[in-house]
Amino acid sequence: MRKLLPLLNTNPHGGGRSALTCRYRCGDACFHEVPNTSDNEYVGDVITSVLSRRSMMRAAAVVTVAAAAGSATVIGSGGGARATAASAGSEDRHGTGHGGRTDGARGLRFAAVPPNKDDQVTVPDGYSQNVVIRWGEPILRGAPAFDSDKQTATAQAGQFGYNNDFLSLLPLRGEHGRQVLVANHEYTDEILMFRGYDPQNPTREQVEIAWAAHGLSVVVVQEEHRSGRLTPVTRHPLNRRLTATSEFKVTGPAAGSPLLRTSADATGTKVLGTLNNCAGGTTPWGTTLHGEENFNQYFAGGSSATDKRYGIGTGATERKWERFDKRFDVAQEPNEPHRFGWVVELDPYDPDFTPRKRTALGRFKHEAAQPRLTADGRPVVYMGDDERFDYFYKFVSSKRMKKGSSRAAREHNLTLLDEGTLYVAKLNGDSPAAEIDGTGKLPDDGEFDGSGQWIPLATGDRSHVPGMSAEEVYVFTRLAADKVGATKMDRPEDVEPSPRTGRVYIALTNNTDRGKPGKAAADEANPRNLNKHGQILELAEHWDDPAGDGFAWRLFLVAGDPNDPATYFSGFPKEKVSPISCPDNVAFDPHGNLWISTDGNQLGSHDGLFGVATHGERRGELKQFLTVPSGAETCGPLVQDRRVLVAVQHPGEIDGASVEKPASVWPDGPGKIVRPSVVAVWRKDGQDIGV
Repeated sequence: MRKLLPLLNTNPHGGGRSALTCRYRCGDACFHEVPNTSDNEYVGDVITSVLSRRSMMRAAAVVTVAAAAGSATVIGSGGGARATAASAGSEDRHGTGHGGRTDGARGLRFAAVPPNKDDQVTVPDGYSQNVVIRWGEPILRGAPAFDSDKQTATAQAGQFGYNNDFLSLLPLRGEHGRQVLVANHEYTDEILMFRGYDPQNPTREQVEIAWAAHGLSVVVVQEEHRSGRLTPVTRHPLNRRLTATSEFKVTGPAAGSPLLRTSADATGTKVLGTLNNCAGGTTPWGTTLHGEENFNQYFAGGSSATDKRYGIGTGATERKWERFDKRFDVAQEPNEPHRFGWVVELDPYDPDFTPRKRTALGRFKHEAAQPRLTADGRPVVYMGDDERFDYFYKFVSSKRMKKGSSRAAREHNLTLLDEGTLYVAKLNGDSPAAEIDGTGKLPDDGEFDGSGQWIPLATGDRSHVPGMSAEEVYVFTRLAADKVGATKMDRPEDVEPSPRTGRVYIALTNNTDRGKPGKAAADEANPRNLNKHGQILELAEHWDDPAGDGFAWRLFLVAGDPNDPATYFSGFPKEKVSPISCPDNVAFDPHGNLWISTDGNQLGSHDGLFGVATHGERRGELKQFLTVPSGAETCGPLVQDRRVLVAVQHPGEIDGASVEKPASVWPDGPGKIVRPSVVAVWRKDGQDIGV
């Protein structure tokens, strides 16, 4: 493959993203004023810049945190939230093995891919890959083969959507070697989709194609027995497309609220479409969750204070959808934006299932929603609001999951996310304010950690927020969190609880506004001013009870060039880790390692996928597993025993690029239109990943 074009231009707020990405994915959110104007504490006000390379390499990996109400939680390097494990070992056992493998944590024994700018998916020596499915490939009966110059809305509605993000693979009983792949389609980039596209004058056909390219895809895939290769099974009865015009059902405590009613839906319970689905989650009962993130960019003519708090602009939108459907004009349909910004639940095993927008989980810019179960079987869903200085939430269901796949069990489990309590997080640092100076110097206690509380917002139809009804809490969740003094975070994106330890890992992608005049300076949880590279926060619920109201936290990883003293890899020797910038999506492998995909790399190379050990003497050992093509973001990581799956989103999305002037030739080579795609990676010898 040819070498890359020059690296994408950077913008002042959005990490390494191109201006083109900012326009089409989030409506230039980073160039607008921060929607949160409350005077709540910043996580940075709470967390001091706490990094000294020399001190952290000597620091033990065990941190004890005083918990609220007299309890105590230890976040150590062992298996459980209360476990106390040994500090990083002093013996050097990080050598290179044979056959391209390296020693390392189990699951991470591969030769790290070096940073690069190659216009391809680059994988470790000894690994192979295939493109599982591309934008536009037909998945429904009757859908035509993809032809970018003859595309129609009808064709797109039967084809795999654009800009794949979250991925889930579910078992398919009774069909050997087959699984059900579910994918989010976050947004469209019309400049890279349509030849001769005029941003000021889109045609109705182009707009309707874009509506059909948003949403979700369900497609059965077939596994090749001797490798990890996956191929789509076209026209399978479970294959499905859900778009910006499909019917969705509103459920939970805000369903039917006057705040959700429109001229087209007097009931406030039926919505057309889902928009800007970013990351998501897979439930223990076999459904998938999908977070509606930057929905604000699709709506024109915002005017109210609540519109402003959610980032809805006063003028026209980038895509001009309001010209073709009045529901995207807030002046005509003021409640239509309230019907987006939810977590959507889908049953991939039922092609007739109407997906549900779960209002009990609150309305904000949902990056993801990943559940775990309490000891008595109630689901708890952790969620981040992906905005500079916004908040981190959880929902605790009041119902227990029923085991099994009977019809009664499935019907019951499809009600689990409609009843419970919605919480927002407040973090407290444990170092004196005078020790937090934003330079990266450790506070006197030699650690960056603290405790926190879950503040209840609403339970069913009962509000816990003075001056707000329960319906208002669910529809205007950001305002409710402002009122109760939640802690402002640095763009909390994907959130993942460890299946082994129960600890929760939160990707905080970046915030270059930190420390600017009039903005919050670094704190114990956000240790750097002008934070370009982001960090990952590790949270342990008190007594490992996800339904509890208190937690301990610490920084697990502070991203950037390992040669920068302000980076941190849980005490692991920094000369033995890969550089990483802008963590975005996270996932766990079967060995308990955390896998991190990046978005907006600020280190001069392409985004990629990284694995990092979370326990044992190699805790903090981080290795790059793959890189993605020019202009692309790494999304949807899914790590199985024998396969890694990634969604390569917006390849070629570099300033100045277009269909006529492509900035990437991936995946099909010169002369072909660039296409977002899903990629599978496996070991050539057929063995498990990284062992």
